[in-house]
Amino acid sequence: MHVYVLPQAVKAACGSSFTWQAKEKEEQLLEEQRKKKWIVMAKRADFAAIAAHFHIDPVTARLLRNRDLTTVEEIEMYLHGDLSSLHDARKMKDMEKAAALLEQKIREKQKIRIMGDYDCDGIMSTCILLKGLTGLGALADYRIPDRIKDGYGLNDTMIQHAKEDGIDTILTCDNGISAEKEIRLAKDLGMTVIVTDHHEVPKREEDGSDRLPPADAVVNPHRQDCAYPFQGLCGAGIAYKLMTVLYGRMGKMGSEVLLPYAAVATITDVMDLVEENRILVKEGLRMLPGLDNPGLSALFEENGIDISEVSAYHIGFIIGPCLNASGRLYTASLALKLLLTKDKKEAQRIAGELVELNASRKAMTEQGVREAKVMIETGNLKKDKVLVVYLPDCHESIAGIIAGRIREAYYRPVYVLTDAENGVKGSGRSIEEYDMYANLARCADLLDRFGGHKMAAGVSLAPEKVDEFRKRLNADCALTEEDLIEKIRIDVPMPISYVTPELIEEFSLLEPFGKGNTKPVFAEKNVRVLAYRIVGANRNVMKLKLRTADQYMADGVFFGNADAFAQWLSGREEIAILYSPRLNTFRGVTSLEIRIDGYC
Repeated sequence: MHVYVLPQAVKAACGSSFTWQAKEKEEQLLEEQRKKKWIVMAKRADFAAIAAHFHIDPVTARLLRNRDLTTVEEIEMYLHGDLSSLHDARKMKDMEKAAALLEQKIREKQKIRIMGDYDCDGIMSTCILLKGLTGLGALADYRIPDRIKDGYGLNDTMIQHAKEDGIDTILTCDNGISAEKEIRLAKDLGMTVIVTDHHEVPKREEDGSDRLPPADAVVNPHRQDCAYPFQGLCGAGIAYKLMTVLYGRMGKMGSEVLLPYAAVATITDVMDLVEENRILVKEGLRMLPGLDNPGLSALFEENGIDISEVSAYHIGFIIGPCLNASGRLYTASLALKLLLTKDKKEAQRIAGELVELNASRKAMTEQGVREAKVMIETGNLKKDKVLVVYLPDCHESIAGIIAGRIREAYYRPVYVLTDAENGVKGSGRSIEEYDMYANLARCADLLDRFGGHKMAAGVSLAPEKVDEFRKRLNADCALTEEDLIEKIRIDVPMPISYVTPELIEEFSLLEPFGKGNTKPVFAEKNVRVLAYRIVGANRNVMKLKLRTADQYMADGVFFGNADAFAQWLSGREEIAILYSPRLNTFRGVTSLEIRIDGYC
C-alpha cells in the first residue's frame, strides 16, 4: 500500500540530526527530574489473617488491600473469579428488549446493519456483533465511519445509505448514545434502531436527567435507570454481553468464542481492570491462543509475539496500536477485514500493512510531540494548569496520542487541537485530579460538539474560539499546585532480600495488570550502586550491581534514558529505588533480577 506514505515534512522532521538528538536528550533528562511525590500506601487490615485464609504471603495480602478489596467475597472473586462470577447481563436496562428485537429480525430474515467506531473498541465491538449475529443465521453487515470524512459515530449520510440498501435494523456499538438527531432520522425513515454504547449519557440542562436517543432499545450501563451492578464495561464488553443473552434466547451455544475480542478491546480502550473487566480480560487472554482467527495470529507473528505467552502488555502496547493505526491513518475497515478473513495469505498481507501503518503513526506522533513541547516551552502556555495546544497541521487522528504524551511529560490535563475539514477538532487526556468531561460541560457554549468521560474527551469548535476555550478552562480550573505533582504510590516498602522466586510466582495471581489494577510497586532505600554499564543500540538499558543496607547483593536493570540515570547517579553513594522483581532466564539459568522503575 502507498496511501499512508509519510509526508516529506514528517520524514525530514524524523531525521536523526545532532540538534534534535541533543535537544531530545535534554528534554528527557528534564522529564526524569520532574518533581514527583512518593507516597506509601497505608491501608489497614489484618494481613496475617488474610494471608492465612487464602494461603498467600502477607505481602500479597497487603497488595490486595491496596486495591480496595476488603471482604472475603471481593478477594475470592479477585483471585479466583471466572465466567460464572459475571453479573447476569439481563439486569442491564433494555438488554432483554434489544435481544428480543434481534431475535425477531433474525427469524424474519430482515437486514441488520452494525454501525461501529474506528478505534479498537469499535472494531472489536463490530467484530463481536457481526460474528455473533451471522453465527445465528442473521443477514448482517457493517459500516464503520471514516475518521476524517465522517467523524465519530452516526451521521445522516450513513442513515440514508442504510435506507437505500434496504436495511431494516441499525445496531450501533461503541457509539450512538448522543446521536439523537441521526437516530430520529432513521426512525422517520421506518428503521428499527438498537443502541449499545458505554459513553456518558447526555443530560438535560433543566434537571440533569438522561437525554436518551429515540431508539427502540438503548443499552448503556451509565443510564440512570439501569440497575446493572458494574458500569465500567467498554463497548465490546457490552456487545459481548448482548450476544450471550441473544444466544441464550435462541437456545444456541458458542457465544464464549467471542470473549477474546472483548478482552482485547477492554485493554486497548484503557478500561479499569477491576471486577468484571478483570475477569473478561483474564479469561479472554487465556482463550486467545486457541482462537481460530488467522488475522490475529498473523498480527502476533508479524510483531514477533508468541501468542501462547500473550499478556495485557502485548495487547495494550503492540497489538492494539497496530489495529488502531488503520482507523487513524487509513480506514478501520482494514483492521476489521484482518479479523474476518479466513485466508492465511491475506491475513499475512494485511498484518504487514497494519504494522507499517503503525510505524508511520509512531513517526508522526514523535514529530507532533516535539512541536507541542516547543510551543509550551516558548509560548505562554507553561503557566496554564490545563494545557490547550493548537497544532493546525497535525493529523487529527493522532491528537489524542500526543495529548497523552504531553500529559505524561507535564502532568497536566491536555488538549491537542488541530485543523479539520469543518473547523477545529481535538482530543484531551486528563489526570486523576481533574474531571475532563465535567469541565467541558461548563464551557459547552463554546463547542460545536464534545463527548467523553473523566479521563479523556473529544471536542470540535470554531477556530476563532480556540483562545477563549483555553482561557475559560483555566479560569474555571480548581487544580491546586499539590494536584499538579504526580503521585507515585508505593504498595510496600519491601527489602529486596525478602523476595523469593515463590513470591514472584505468587504475584502472578494479581495479573492481568493495567489501569485500575496496576503492577505492584515496591521500594527500598539506602541502596548502593556498585557498578553499572549501559547497553543497547539506543543506550536505553542499564545493567547494575546493587547492594542493600542489609548487605544483600542483587542484579538490577533499568529501561529508559540510561544516560540521564548515569548522570544523576554521579556522586551519590546511596539511592532510594522503586522496583519490581522478576525472574530472568538466560542460557538455561534462572536468576532474580530487580527492575528499577524509579529513583530518588
